[in-house]
Amino acid sequence: MDRRYFLIALASSASLATPVLADRADVRYNFRSVFSTSAARGSYRGKRVVDYKTAEKPGTIIVDTSSRKLFYVLGAGRAIEYGVGVGRQGFEWSGTARIGNKAQWPQWRPPAEMIARELRQYGRQLPAVMEGGPNNPLGARALYLYQGSRDTLYRIHGTNAPETIGQAVSSGCIRLVNEEVIDLFNRARIGTKVIVL
Repeated sequence: MDRRYFLIALASSASLATPVLADRADVRYNFRSVFSTSAARGSYRGKRVVDYKTAEKPGTIIVDTSSRKLFYVLGAGRAIEYGVGVGRQGFEWSGTARIGNKAQWPQWRPPAEMIARELRQYGRQLPAVMEGGPNNPLGARALYLYQGSRDTLYRIHGTNAPETIGQAVSSGCIRLVNEEVIDLFNRARIGTKVIVL
């Protein structure tokens, strides 16, 4: 491991450091921090540790869709609060799931109903599959939500549209800025409980 990758890994492991680059693909895509310009970030200023009372165990992820916040439970009445984009009207959902899979720079395979809806409503032909990269709507990381052994088709993922954080804009997925989905990806494990309120 050369010095650059060592420093990247070290920054990624810091408790609240914003890990912009965590693997060679991140370096190859070399995305800029959305926090470097106010135009890119909108009014969102980034994750923070907050007081958060819950009976859920540390490591649990709780998404409050009404406040557009995701909480990663730390325990002792504290959590990391991330800003998120959530499902737009008609695409909201709630329930309990678990992380069944994780991917770095994931492929995007829009469901058939989404492909048909986009074509019908907007005249836009979505691809059957889009390779991972900075133009992919799933962004830098994806956490796949399962209920039992069934993939819900909902994801917690990054976004190439950071200005949508704090809005109801998705088809039901929960989106974070790329830097912060990398942070969450590094913290959360397969099997992590996810509660969407």
